[in-house]
Amino acid sequence: MYEGYTRLKFHRDGAILTIQMSNPTARNAVDGAMHAELARVFTEVALDTETRVVVLTGDPDGKAFCAGGDLKWIESIDGKGERYAQVLKEGLDIVKTMADLPQPVVSMINGHAMGLGATVGLFADVSFMDETAKIADPHVSIGVVAGDGGAIIWPLLIGPNRAKEFLMTGDAMTGADAAAIGLVNHAVPAAELPDRAYAFARKLAAGPQLAIQLTKRSVNLFVGQVVEQVLTASLAMEGLTFASDDHREALRAFFAKEKPKFQ
Repeated sequence: MYEGYTRLKFHRDGAILTIQMSNPTARNAVDGAMHAELARVFTEVALDTETRVVVLTGDPDGKAFCAGGDLKWIESIDGKGERYAQVLKEGLDIVKTMADLPQPVVSMINGHAMGLGATVGLFADVSFMDETAKIADPHVSIGVVAGDGGAIIWPLLIGPNRAKEFLMTGDAMTGADAAAIGLVNHAVPAAELPDRAYAFARKLAAGPQLAIQLTKRSVNLFVGQVVEQVLTASLAMEGLTFASDDHREALRAFFAKEKPKFQ
């Protein structure tokens, strides 16, 4: 199992499977290859009878959990409907397969988590985060909608109005602040993060698997309803903004190392 991956790394410790998002030269940012791999990996994990718990984290060499979408990859989409149709399908698959995965997912947010990185970290069933790392969904800063799941999971965790405050500004917060408002479960010192996350993973792995998995499914019946109602539409709205002048200006300014001038 788990063959043919170039942007995800796998490590097994008994019944615990660790998946690392790995793009070290770009702070573990999601490029086209990682996006496609995230869209299929949880379907494969669901068939893995050896795995009771998944720990999702960032490759330490990338010095981040995940920096969000790689802007060079995003620029290549360039508002093309045919290209975005594939991105939309993969985006749907990432969120739905995470939510539908029988085994619980523990996210170990070991550095900054931005955009889609924040989304996958927060769609985990339980999240542990470095208290000094930053988390944000800054889609708006590049002129696009927070459509890849942020518009679902942030309101579910912290309420609609507080979520809109962060999604409409793209403002970041520390892990400690995220835990204080319930965005993540636990914020701990970086040195303690692996011990805390894996201790919890081992606790789940030692528990009654059918009861744990069906409890996750029971809670996610509600989550899944929200995903079905919101995700396709929010991804489509994100696709519209990929073709906008503001998005093109944001990319121009980023690569020119200038402040964008939105019209």
